[in-house]
Amino acid sequence: MLEWSATDLSRAIHARKVAPSEVMAAHLAQVQAVNGAVNALVSCRDPDVLMAEARALDNVAPRGWLHGIPLPVKDLQATAGLRTTWGSPVYADHVPAQDDLLAARMRAAGAVFTAKTNVPEWGQGSHSYNPIFGVTRNPYDLTRSAGGSSGGAAAALATRMAWVADGSDMMGSLRNPAGFCNVYGFRPTWGLVPGDAVGDTHLATLATEGPMARCVEDLARLLQVQAGENPEVPFPRAVPDLLSGLEQGVTGLRIGWLADWGGAYAMEPGILDACETGLKVLEGLGAVVEPLAPPFPAEKLWSAWVTLRAMLSAGGKRALYDDPAKRALTKPETIWEIEQGLGLSAQAVYEASVIRSRWYAHAARLFSRFDAVVLPTAQVWPFPAEWDWPKDIAGRKMDTYHRWMEVVIPASLIGLPALSVPLGFGPQGLPSGMQIIGRSGNDAGVLAIGQAYHRATGWPQQRPPLAVGSVSR
Repeated sequence: MLEWSATDLSRAIHARKVAPSEVMAAHLAQVQAVNGAVNALVSCRDPDVLMAEARALDNVAPRGWLHGIPLPVKDLQATAGLRTTWGSPVYADHVPAQDDLLAARMRAAGAVFTAKTNVPEWGQGSHSYNPIFGVTRNPYDLTRSAGGSSGGAAAALATRMAWVADGSDMMGSLRNPAGFCNVYGFRPTWGLVPGDAVGDTHLATLATEGPMARCVEDLARLLQVQAGENPEVPFPRAVPDLLSGLEQGVTGLRIGWLADWGGAYAMEPGILDACETGLKVLEGLGAVVEPLAPPFPAEKLWSAWVTLRAMLSAGGKRALYDDPAKRALTKPETIWEIEQGLGLSAQAVYEASVIRSRWYAHAARLFSRFDAVVLPTAQVWPFPAEWDWPKDIAGRKMDTYHRWMEVVIPASLIGLPALSVPLGFGPQGLPSGMQIIGRSGNDAGVLAIGQAYHRATGWPQQRPPLAVGSVSR
């Protein structure tokens, strides 16, 4: 069962070929076998309680697609009765009274919440470590990072401790860990998966939740659970049909290859080569791949990004900064983000928004010529787990804690759908990935490209050594 897709597992449970209690027993055995090494799951619930909950589902009518499926939830999502920390010592013992909207939707679809997946403190930084739970390690090399901020989710998928997982993505947090851990992560069009009606909901349009999985069909099915209007949040989007066209293939599609954005994005050796190998797969399936010159100045995108991100950090986390006790417990990168935001003028924010607007218009014209564009998922291979973040890439100094992930900015800044697909393994046996990016609203089209790619490659089925031994017992 651990090797099945979530789609196949759900069908088996609904057909009563497999009982939720059997699924839970397999899940708990796998957690016992591998989680100690990777540290992907935190705040794990009591196994006896989970088995009792699963047995209670054995003979009841299924509530939804996730009925009886164990599901660890990202530790940036509040979960009723299950400790939620955001990776911050300020909330080390916090147990919410109710679910956030995304968690509520997955619970209503029948999922049994088993644990939380580890994150960086406040989800800031694409490396999942924090002072409460420590670091999540890469299943393919335990000395390396699993990425972030959905690093715990990606590592849990790779090690067969989860069939599907939720993630969130402001600056690559669904895409980077998927690439690092040889799984899929999908950042949907902004607004397709709405957030909760808390704080600002008009200006805060950079981050979104989305699905992670070991196959594209599971991404689509989980996204249909997660998506849907929240009437209390602006800019709603109708949920598209994500499944009927999933097998349409890529014959005749035009795909633009943006590589390193004309040299603007520093890349470790081998990253672009891996992407070009992935693009050859799409060409072999009938797509037309064309190298592209940079469609917009990278430095303008970065300037707009850091300005808007800092504005939102200062607004949303000001209470941490103003309270000396909480500020002392907050990591330097978060304090830096807040201070950058506090020093902004209204004119600077306006100018950043103008750049964002112009890039959206340019991208719309780009997608009138191309069905998708491709970039690497990350600019580096999985790096040593003890690092805070990569300080340089190929001799180029990184001037902020997140500059090494600049390659995700073009999609994030204007809310485009972006699918991270795995590319296999480099010379050191480490995974990497590439982003398939589509026009706003074309989530179904991007997933269909990913499905054709997955059918031709099946990279996530190559289990990490850590999981092989446990599965075979």
